[in-house]
Amino acid sequence: MNTVGISERINANDVLKRLKELADTNIAAHSQRFFKSGEGEYGEGDRFLGIRVPLIRSEVKKFRNLSINETLKLLKSEFHEVRLFALLMLVAKFNQGPAETRGAIYNHYLTHLPYINNWDLIDSSAPYIIGAWLADKNKALLYELAQSTNLWQHRIAIMATFYFIRDNDFEDALAIAELLVNDRHDLIHKAVGWMLREVGKRDLASEEAFLNKHCQQMPRTMLRYAIERFPEKRRRAYMN
Repeated sequence: MNTVGISERINANDVLKRLKELADTNIAAHSQRFFKSGEGEYGEGDRFLGIRVPLIRSEVKKFRNLSINETLKLLKSEFHEVRLFALLMLVAKFNQGPAETRGAIYNHYLTHLPYINNWDLIDSSAPYIIGAWLADKNKALLYELAQSTNLWQHRIAIMATFYFIRDNDFEDALAIAELLVNDRHDLIHKAVGWMLREVGKRDLASEEAFLNKHCQQMPRTMLRYAIERFPEKRRRAYMN
């Protein structure tokens, strides 16, 4: 495919055709299992083309002139990798755009939450759109998401704080972790533990203050993720 000088006339159908050309049935079968798309699992009903993430990222660069409206059409796709493409494209446009564009993308993200429905889709986009937009604004939305009844909204709430953590701002990450400390889903245990670990990389005292308050009630997976970088003796002490 000749992608040199792609014009703004490129549309969602052109992208979908290209992604289908890259499909691999063996990878798709593995992804169906890896992302738990079976009956009763968290990704139930999701469909996969079978495209590795680095290849999707490469295609995002090739189709960089795709409009936001055409990108949003892809975000509604039945195929997981097409939705990932759309989210990575929105992140790229958010990073490159003026405030007006960034605000529009943030709002589009919120109106398309039903399509942002697996952990990789969230982790690749929430910190870089939701977190980035709210960094200097009121963060009440994150607390609303954390207290919803939706698994993916919980994950968005905690993962968005990664943007703040990287800027050495831990307040909201720790507060939302506290809201989710008793969450029942393994995917939230892992995400909260991961963010606590990221806090600890930058401010160990803040992480340990949280752990000392909550370690006895935290799910074991959450705790293991949080203390992964601790010396072995310290890890054993927390686990015991």
